[in-house]
Amino acid sequence: MAHLFLLAFGKIGGLVLRRSLIHHVSQADLQNVRIDPSSLSFGMWKEIPVPFYLSVYFFEVVNPSEILKGEKPVVRERGPYVYREFRHKANITFNNNDTVSFVERRSLHFQPDRSHGSESDYIVLPNILVLGGAVMMESKSAGLKLMMTLGLATMGQRAFMNRTVGEILWGYEDPFVNFINKYFPDMFPIKGKFGLFVEMNNSDSGLFTVFTGVQNFSKIHLVDRWNGLSKINYWHSEQCNMINGTSGQMWAPFMTPQSSLEFFSPEACRSMKLTYHDSGVFEGIPTYRFTAPKTLFANGSVYPPNEGFCPCLESGIQNVSTCRFGAPLFLSHPHFYNADPVLSEAVLGLNPDPKEHSLFLDIHPVTGIPMNCSVKLQLSLYIKSVKGIGQTGKIEPVVLPLLWFEQSGAMGGEPLNTFYTQLVLMPQVLHYAQYVLLGLGSLLLLVPIIYQLRSQGPKDIMSPPNLIAWSDQPSSPYTPLLEDSLSGQPASAMA
Repeated sequence: MAHLFLLAFGKIGGLVLRRSLIHHVSQADLQNVRIDPSSLSFGMWKEIPVPFYLSVYFFEVVNPSEILKGEKPVVRERGPYVYREFRHKANITFNNNDTVSFVERRSLHFQPDRSHGSESDYIVLPNILVLGGAVMMESKSAGLKLMMTLGLATMGQRAFMNRTVGEILWGYEDPFVNFINKYFPDMFPIKGKFGLFVEMNNSDSGLFTVFTGVQNFSKIHLVDRWNGLSKINYWHSEQCNMINGTSGQMWAPFMTPQSSLEFFSPEACRSMKLTYHDSGVFEGIPTYRFTAPKTLFANGSVYPPNEGFCPCLESGIQNVSTCRFGAPLFLSHPHFYNADPVLSEAVLGLNPDPKEHSLFLDIHPVTGIPMNCSVKLQLSLYIKSVKGIGQTGKIEPVVLPLLWFEQSGAMGGEPLNTFYTQLVLMPQVLHYAQYVLLGLGSLLLLVPIIYQLRSQGPKDIMSPPNLIAWSDQPSSPYTPLLEDSLSGQPASAMA
């Protein structure tokens, strides 16, 4: 009975322990990544330990006077001007429907040691209020255009401006803005200082409500609502107005190469989808790299699902005027990478390069947590000569880049060590432990066989079992003959 027990334990026990370990690893991963104060990743979710940096590159206009005469723009890249970005979630509220609501506060601090220049550097750029406002006024009456021309001239406003990096990014007092707000308080959405990134510092991206994954793991990290909305209304199709994916910080675990990264970006006023590119390793941690498909900013004629983002110009740039107060602003990859070549050829000084200007996110596929990321986007202004507004001169229609920026971050230090130990090393140990137990189970399979062999001695193995059996049988008439044959003598001699 003992050897039968060992046989059963060796065969069944190894499989049961192996399945138990696999289940334990999976359950541990599920427990660690859900949004719950008891999970390992909750602290990382609440206050991201990754040092994020915002790097800004300006396209300084080299020939503003020539542009006003109708010549092709020439630009020169300046920067980077680098800022350390701090993020933490506030007003965290767990709701009854398996969701949690929060706002993510962020602040930016200039990093002189990482920058090529200072915030006091002067940069020549298009005057967005003048040239952007002119395009917005193109369909207005001649009288309004004349009033705008006289008003801009009185205030000394020109088509191009020479301002510091700090003013361009974080705001400056503009007499034109003050005039409009004083006499036409409901006409202009901007109050106070005007700056391209004035809303990014010491602010947040709105109220997010996302699923925690505690009750329904299939929805973990997905956005339920943003600012109370289940969809936005900036665009012209229901698909483009959908709020898809996560808030852009974590994704569902157990990814495969068929997975995609979807997230909603309030800054881009839309949801975006990145696709799998290849597998890699970051500081010993296996990762999947996701990049932007060529269709991300394609126009409706190239990629019909994007028709809702139009009116469009050339493919590769997205018109964001509907969520930027009607200003003719466009979003794209830096230097018009992945866009129609006509765009980069229209401006001298641009050099699209996939190594320098593509974006990526490296994700640990088992947990859905980003390890390394670099998101790069460009903001451009559509400018042209507008009849009736003298400040626009003879400017030929062109999408003129203003700046491009990179938001980057890589996990390191103690957070990386903790992540590697708890979510990579320990699961690997448990993974290999199952094979050790399977090996032990195989050894236990040999125990009953060895026991059986050792229970039989050499004599037992060599003895003729039939002869032993005959000695116990009753006598028969043939017994004397058999005995004589065994003795080697004739029966008559023995008689």
